[in-house]
Amino acid sequence: MINCAGCRLSESLSFKFKMAFQPIVDLSAGMVWGYEALVRGENGEPAHTVLAQVTDETRYSFDQAARVTAIEAAGPLFAGRDMRLSINFMPNAVYEPKACIQKSLAAAKRVDFPHRNLMFEFTENERMADPAHVAKIVEAYRNFGFWTALDDFGAGYAGLGLLARLQPDLIKIDMELIRDIHASYAKQTIVAGIVNIARQLEVRVLAEGIENEAEVGVLRAAGINLFQGYYFAKPGFMTLPEVTFFAAKPAKATLATG
Repeated sequence: MINCAGCRLSESLSFKFKMAFQPIVDLSAGMVWGYEALVRGENGEPAHTVLAQVTDETRYSFDQAARVTAIEAAGPLFAGRDMRLSINFMPNAVYEPKACIQKSLAAAKRVDFPHRNLMFEFTENERMADPAHVAKIVEAYRNFGFWTALDDFGAGYAGLGLLARLQPDLIKIDMELIRDIHASYAKQTIVAGIVNIARQLEVRVLAEGIENEAEVGVLRAAGINLFQGYYFAKPGFMTLPEVTFFAAKPAKATLATG
């Protein structure tokens, strides 16, 4: 058994929480590709009400509990369906990858969830204390057969440098670059560049925060097929919400001139 200092030193949690699930759709295939697990209070309260209770002393315990809670809640909901479960993790939690993943693996075994369908997201919005260590986590997760994703790409403390260093399986373009992209030539140009770089690196691209058909059309024209946002479905509290597939066709490459 591999020992981990974080396991021994982290304090137990004094609060409980549950999960909501938001779909990730693949418009090229017309199907649900997976769901992201989102932290909620016991009665569905917003994520910030839970995250506000996490301290430096409980960061590791919360990270572990969030993974297990997400997997155990998704197990019966995903039964018989071949979809990814995307789980956020905190890059500044104390990690020894092989030790710290054991609870997640045990939870997946308990609910018969295939570990190859687990995807772990890390965000650019939290400054990484040790990017080299996070790169080791990504490598270890890849060896376990998990997917890895870089959330909020294009915002936060890093960008292309972090992508080059980590080379995850998937990047989620930050919603600030997505919002009203049909009316912004600058955003269209930036996103087209991101898609081209990702294609060269064999990294999949997901656009999150989608709110309308115009955004979908421009993004599909840019070569993006994976989407997430209220346009398709709001998160379902401890359930998988119904997804609305719209017949949005790819728009012309450029809809804005400045």
